Parts: sequence; structure tokens; C-alpha cells
Amino acid sequence: MTSPLAPARGRTASPGHPPKAARWRGPLIAWLFLAPALLLFLYFKFIPMFVGLWKSLFKVQTFLGDEWVGLRNYQTIMGDDEFGAAIWHSVVLALGTTVGSLVLGLGLALLIEGPARYLWFVRTAAFLPVVTTMAAVAEVWRIMFHPADNGMLNVIIGWAGVAPQPWLASEDSSLWSIMLMSIWRGTPYDMMIFLAGLVGVDRTLYEAAAVDGASTWRRLRHITLPALRPVFWILFTLAAIRGLRVFVEVYVLTNGGPNGSSEVLMTLIYKLGFQKNELGVASAGGIVLFAATLALTVIVQMLRRRQAT
Repeated sequence: MTSPLAPARGRTASPGHPPKAARWRGPLIAWLFLAPALLLFLYFKFIPMFVGLWKSLFKVQTFLGDEWVGLRNYQTIMGDDEFGAAIWHSVVLALGTTVGSLVLGLGLALLIEGPARYLWFVRTAAFLPVVTTMAAVAEVWRIMFHPADNGMLNVIIGWAGVAPQPWLASEDSSLWSIMLMSIWRGTPYDMMIFLAGLVGVDRTLYEAAAVDGASTWRRLRHITLPALRPVFWILFTLAAIRGLRVFVEVYVLTNGGPNGSSEVLMTLIYKLGFQKNELGVASAGGIVLFAATLALTVIVQMLRRRQAT
């Protein structure tokens, strides 16, 4: 006869430690939900990346078979004046777009930050350029950049007594015109991120600074900007990558012209691969762009961590 006080035989889960099947159930369900997206990423993103790396080592000949050339495609890129000019244009465009969108985005965020009810409309209207298709935006700006006296932008600057500008039609101003449009489109995105960062700033610091007699500029310099430092790092990385990988706006507005004055790395890669059928050199250019983007991201993260420590 078994005593009722005797411990029951069989497996019982110890308190605080769920069964093994229960521990695996949550991650398994999560991976099952992620599987379709991961498969799409694998097929349309990661596999083409490795194929592009492989093709960059060959002279691609569609019907004659690929010929192994090793690093010759990369040597062609490094020694080609067109590639050098395209890289320089990409860097200038990325720096100008990044600085301009950050400064204007912060300014707009400070202006429309607050609990007022009407501000939701202002924020929505300011954010519209981001959700609009890039090709449509570029086409509208191409019409606005019409170099004649009756062009929209020339009429606007004419009200201030400024002479009509050639905009996209000049080698000296084509790249700066594209930068102007890129800043206009990137500013609302940075503004929304800054608004999210401003929500986390402790309001008691502003009250204490106001009691101590600190001016608006001092409060901005010593409270707001230090609190937004992580946001600056994130936006700088995203904006710089966005500037390096610019393609649609350049392709629609100038297609790299006039005379290559606005040619960037992405448009040059496109022309080499799909117009001149030099897929090996184009693949090497894509790998160089990927390496530059990766290096930029790593450097920014290293600087951020060093400053944080």
C-alpha cells in the first residue's frame, strides 16, 4: 500500500523551468512567420549579391561563355577617370544631402514639436514628400527646373531679383540642383525621427534651465542637442547611405548629364551593365559601392561607441 504522502512518480516540470517543447514553441512560431520574408530576401537580395561578387571576377560574355579575369575589373574601375568622377560626385551629393537634410529636419522638428492639435496636419503635410514615388517627385522637379525665364523656380527667384538660372542644363549647377531636390525629399524623414527623439527629452531640464535664466540658444545647445546625439548618429548613417546609393533622381533629372557633370556611381553602373553590356565591370562597381557603404556604417558605429564610452 502506497502512502499518500509519497511523491508521485513521473516527470514534473521544476518551477521556473518550462518544458523543453514549450521553450522552443515561441521561437519556432516566430521563424515560421518570418520564413516567407526571409525566402524573398534570400532569392532577390542575398543570392544576387553573391552572384554579383562572382561575376565581378569574370568578363561576362552572354553567348560565348564567361572568361576569368580575376581582379582586372577592379583595376579598370580604379584607373578609369569616369569612375573617379562618379565616385566624387556621389560623395559630394551624399555629404550635401546629409548635412542639408539634418539641419533643416532639426529646424522643422523644433518648430512643430508640441502637443497642439493642429500640428498633426502640419506634420502630415510635411511628411508627404517621403511617401511619394521618387520617379514622380523627380519628374515634377524636372519641370520646375525648366531653365527658361518662365520656369517655375526661375519665376520664384525672380521675385527676389535673382537672374534666371540654367539649373539642370549647366555643368556647374546640375549636381547642386539634384542636391536641392534630395534635401527637400530627405528633410521630412529626418524631421519625424527628430520629433521622436524630442519626445524623450526630460522637460524638467528645460524648466530648471529657464529658472536659472538660460536663453533659448543655451537650452538648445546644452540640453536638446546632447539628448539628440544618438538620433544624430542614426540619421547621419542613414542619410549618408541614402546619398551614396542615389539613382532614380539622377536618372530622371539628368541621366548623368550634361557631359557627365552629375554622373554618380549608381547611374554609371547601370549604364555599364544594361547599355554597354559590360556586366563584369558593372558588378565590380556594385561591390565597390557595397564596400564603401559597409565601411561607412562600421566607421560611424565605431565613432558612436567610442564617444559613448
